[in-house]
Amino acid sequence: LSPASGRPIINPTQDIVLGLYYATRERKFSRGSYREGSLSYDKDKGYTGSLRGVYSSPEEVRMAYDNDEVTLHSGIKVRVIDPETGLRRTVQTTVGRCLISEILPEGLSFDLVNKTLDKKALSALIDACYRKHRNKATVLLADRLRSLGFDFATRAGVSICMDHMVIPDAKKVLLDAATEEVQRVVDQYQEGLITDGERYNKIVDIWAGVADKVTHEMMQVIGKEKMVDPETGKELIEPSFNPIYIMADSGARGSTQQIRQLAAMRGLMARPSGEIIEQPITANFREGLTVLEYFTSTHGARKGLADTALKTANSGYLTRRLVDVAQDAVITEFDCGTIDGIRVARLEDAGEVIQPLADRILGRVALEDIVDPLTGEVLVAMNSELDEDLVHTIEEAGIEEVVIRSVLTCQTKRGVCAKCYGRDLARGYKVNIGEAVGIIASQSIGEPGTQLTMRTFHIGGAAARGKIEQSSLESRTEGFARIRTANLARKKDGTVSVMNRHGEIVIVDDTGREREHHRLVYGAFLKVEEGQKVKAGQLLAEWDAFAMPILTEVAGVAKFGDIVEGVTMIEKLDEVTGLSRKVIVESRAADLRPRISLKDPQTGATLKLPNSQLEARYLLPVGANIVVQDGDLLEAGEVLSKIP
Repeated sequence: LSPASGRPIINPTQDIVLGLYYATRERKFSRGSYREGSLSYDKDKGYTGSLRGVYSSPEEVRMAYDNDEVTLHSGIKVRVIDPETGLRRTVQTTVGRCLISEILPEGLSFDLVNKTLDKKALSALIDACYRKHRNKATVLLADRLRSLGFDFATRAGVSICMDHMVIPDAKKVLLDAATEEVQRVVDQYQEGLITDGERYNKIVDIWAGVADKVTHEMMQVIGKEKMVDPETGKELIEPSFNPIYIMADSGARGSTQQIRQLAAMRGLMARPSGEIIEQPITANFREGLTVLEYFTSTHGARKGLADTALKTANSGYLTRRLVDVAQDAVITEFDCGTIDGIRVARLEDAGEVIQPLADRILGRVALEDIVDPLTGEVLVAMNSELDEDLVHTIEEAGIEEVVIRSVLTCQTKRGVCAKCYGRDLARGYKVNIGEAVGIIASQSIGEPGTQLTMRTFHIGGAAARGKIEQSSLESRTEGFARIRTANLARKKDGTVSVMNRHGEIVIVDDTGREREHHRLVYGAFLKVEEGQKVKAGQLLAEWDAFAMPILTEVAGVAKFGDIVEGVTMIEKLDEVTGLSRKVIVESRAADLRPRISLKDPQTGATLKLPNSQLEARYLLPVGANIVVQDGDLLEAGEVLSKIP
């Protein structure tokens, strides 16, 4: 097992994965398939209708396959023995899955192979086998999987050609829409509404978004195929057997990133300095690149090769420094008796779940009792280890965060205690005293470093852009919106701005249970009202991801203070648009504090902030772009300046 993650290191790869994936896929209407409703039961007449595709045991399926009554992909019903209860049950499966079930060690459930076996499912199968039967049976299973995998891969005869790279029809429409949107951004820039930096960021963002959409369309086209029911003539959309798609979907070779370059669009490229060139390559390898597009893409490809050579040394040095720091972390006692711990919830980035809660708490020790939020029943007692079954129970109960013991809060004088550390991932049970956990941790962090350097090399210079900047919140589930601890300002045009940093939107279901939490960004525009019913995927709030606004909390007249041209502020003239904007600069005069105050239009006195005795004065940091004029009448929630 890997000491870094606790998952098996021996995993099938490439041809083996492809062969097993191919064998376990179902193809509708194959020879000898079971049809729903073909068999019926009557009290007087007994069973009537066709028994096609129904088998009494996996051995009978093997006979039917050997006699060519069924194909590898025929969907069938078969009776299997449940290893836990010892009872027979009927399952819907395919012939290929039955053949693979023959090599399972005794006591492993048929459900482990009763699905399309991709790389992850095969890893889970080996993991389950190791947890139940330990070493020998696992090695034998892996060996048999290898033989079967190569066998089926040979019979599948998977090969690829030009016609498998299907270019989606929607590509032209999406590109035209993006070109229009980019033109709008350029127009805004020329009218002086946005800065050059914002223009660049927005354009790069538009193209990154379009590349993703075209890729999604292409995966839909190559990943689905139309099938006609020979008996009823009805059309069905089913997952396809396109070789390029099955190679990527099974995890055997290639990724969506690579297929996107073959059949969607190459997308944005990086300059050698690491910046992204804002003109994307809209062609793909199948359509062929123009000379300019080819030249643009050589930058990135060369950089990839140079980086790979340089980074290998860095990553080895990182491991060495980590070991140097962490070598004293050793398990020295069983329990330090601390009452501290850390709260753990699932990891999210830009609204996407990167690591579910289950993965983060597996093998750790609960600090306090974990209680079912609905029934109040104690699911996990304090100080007990969270194993696979308990973690599953916690997930089923819909618990969103758990307090666990952690080495960060361990009270042991020297080293770490076993309770705070949790499970020894390399062995799968509680850590032993004397285990050098510091070294294990350093090597686990340093080891992938060498592999990450290869990543740029594989996508051939396409700009490996992180997430597109998140600029909106969408609900994942259906329910009612509750807005908490948020200061809101409602303008005359009906838009509602968020005026503080710790507001959140909570989505609750009909029973009042909280299903999801979203942090609200300062300056976001709220799109839902308190208590409003929301659908899954509905827009909750949106904001500008590329500029940080400073908003006014009270309505009044804007009055500039210490904003002196040439001293604390300069007028920047944009050569392209001919328009100027006021930007705050660093001043030599220490007593000057550039600010915007809000005055009462009648008396001219400085207004007070809501629920406070403080005056409404907003200090402007260096680099802020002022977007209002001295003497403007403003309402609450308006933008005073933007910090790019």
